[in-house]
Amino acid sequence: MGEVAKRAARLRELIDEANYRYHVLDDPTIADVRYDALMRELEEIEQAHPELRSPDSPTLRVGAKAQGEFAPVHHAKPMLSLGNAFSEQEVREFVARISTSLGEPAPSFSTEPKLDGLAISLRYEDGVFVRGATRGDGATGEDVTANLRTIRAIPLRLRGDAPKLIEVRGEVFMPRAAFEAFNARARAKGDKPLANPRNGAAGSLRQLDSRITASRPLSFYAYALGAISGWTPAPRHSGVLQQFRDFGLPVCPDVGIAVGAEGLLAYFERIGARRDKLPYDIDGVVYKLDRLDQQEAMGFVSRAPRWALAHKFPAQEQTTRVEAIDVQVGRTGAITPVARLAPVNVAGVVVTNATLHNADQIARLDVRVGDSVIVRRAGDVIPEVVSVVLDERPRDDDGTPLNPPFSMPTSCPVCGSDVVREEGEVAARCTGELFCPAQRKQSLIHFASRRAMDIEGLGDRLIDDLVELGYLSTVADLYRLTLDDFLEMRRRADQRDGTVPETAKGGKVASKWAQNLLDSIAGSRATTLERVLFALGIRDVGESTAKTLARHFGSLDALMSADEAQLLDVPDVGPVVARRIATFFHEAHNREVIAKLRAAGVAWAEGPPQRSTEGPLVGKTVVLTGALSGMSRDLAGDRLEALGAKVSGSVSKKTSFVVAGEAAGSKLEKAIELGVEVWDEARLLDFLDKHAQ
Repeated sequence: MGEVAKRAARLRELIDEANYRYHVLDDPTIADVRYDALMRELEEIEQAHPELRSPDSPTLRVGAKAQGEFAPVHHAKPMLSLGNAFSEQEVREFVARISTSLGEPAPSFSTEPKLDGLAISLRYEDGVFVRGATRGDGATGEDVTANLRTIRAIPLRLRGDAPKLIEVRGEVFMPRAAFEAFNARARAKGDKPLANPRNGAAGSLRQLDSRITASRPLSFYAYALGAISGWTPAPRHSGVLQQFRDFGLPVCPDVGIAVGAEGLLAYFERIGARRDKLPYDIDGVVYKLDRLDQQEAMGFVSRAPRWALAHKFPAQEQTTRVEAIDVQVGRTGAITPVARLAPVNVAGVVVTNATLHNADQIARLDVRVGDSVIVRRAGDVIPEVVSVVLDERPRDDDGTPLNPPFSMPTSCPVCGSDVVREEGEVAARCTGELFCPAQRKQSLIHFASRRAMDIEGLGDRLIDDLVELGYLSTVADLYRLTLDDFLEMRRRADQRDGTVPETAKGGKVASKWAQNLLDSIAGSRATTLERVLFALGIRDVGESTAKTLARHFGSLDALMSADEAQLLDVPDVGPVVARRIATFFHEAHNREVIAKLRAAGVAWAEGPPQRSTEGPLVGKTVVLTGALSGMSRDLAGDRLEALGAKVSGSVSKKTSFVVAGEAAGSKLEKAIELGVEVWDEARLLDFLDKHAQ
């Protein structure tokens, strides 16, 4: 038991150190997989020996369902609100009042972003987190200790020589990137997304089941002191923030010091200029007298301190009217509905359009033309409709809505191809993948890539210019381009960009690049069926599947005429991929582009179907990961397939074995997790040598 107790203590120490380095120092030293392994080991020890679970154990972050409502918590020191300023003049008046009262012409202030989350108070006794509460009405909040324990940024034990008692005030918030990722996963599963990061943070802390809170990507920054005992804080607020960091409490990295009104306004401008780039939402900045003795001298008025001020930005949410609902077609064919709005100023930007994401989101919101809606703009995110003001919906005298619910189109508004939404998919998509102008650039980039048609020199920028200046409509148009076309395109692009080279101004036109590109395009005319299938860009048809399809059917015509039942006979082609392949070739526009490729002289080797039934690896699925020193992964894959194996790009329970080279990553980790057999390179080479043909 002594060794087990030592190991449990060491695990807690390692996990706490990892949290401190990640959340406070922003300098993580261990990978997530290592962190998870440490946590699992500690959980196993504490399950076997419950007496070893300490009050500050990180395993308590997992959460459980509460037995009832939240208990009230009386704040030993009130959590007061701040006075607001919305103009430069109000800030100058605030500083002038303090200067007059203190007799100091240029007082020093601690400055910080005003986080848009939920204010909370953390109580530590002898360094151990014992209780956490919401602000509530300032005097009494709600006990949300169990939920706060699930937030990794909040230390369960303070570092160093902790006070006998300290209450730390701060903000629980949801980082922007984590919020967007959470909502993307929610939409993919058909769940209701969170309205915005602030609502997400507040709603997460008020869950009676802390397991739900634990699933939410919450973080925390400390910014103020509450009650204290047995400890002397630094004489300045900026010093207290450093003491927080020393205790292992995360503090916003964008805090600062400013002197006088000019310093405060300069800070406001700096943070405002960076607002869209910050990793968290803010709705202003906060100014606090830095010296604690000066704070005490200034005192309070009503429910707010005289020594602090919140300087607010313009609101990021506004109400406007939906004038129309259109759809946009993305570069991958996804159909996105967009609300056309009566112009409204949101956070200093005039907004006329807002995304509605997808059909499910529209159905949840029930957005209709003519509705009054709340629109939000945060950071670089496209403005979105948050909710509908149903009381203001236009209606007939009998209360019937004037406008019907919105329905997604059945044909692409850009190219006229069918729009389909597959079972289990959130997005509806245009099926005219090779033909649709909205998908043109993406199709061309993929078509020309090294593992597809391998057209060297045809990069993204060149494709952008060829498409935007009208030289390419489909991938087949590549094969009708001439030297004059390329030179004319370059001349027009240079004139558009104002970057005409001096040599061109002098009448000398460089053409070698264009001739090299023409030669590369010409060289791609002769290729293989598997490369063509991969180059077509059919969803979920990667190199491995393209190779399997080519061998199974032998010819493109045979594949194009196959129905879903026949496609399901292909090894490792499931119902979803079979449906996508059949849908792609059913679309007349895609077949038309393939006919144009043939007419342009693009040819590929075809032959009888090759359905291997021999070899030591028949029926085996193999995954290659990491770098091999003895041969390329492509060659290793070819040799494994020659022995009957199916080489896959992902690890699953059906994987027979994984070959792991140097710097193998997540695929190796998943193989170990699933108990899949792992070969090193030496074993692979030995096996191939023994079965060399």
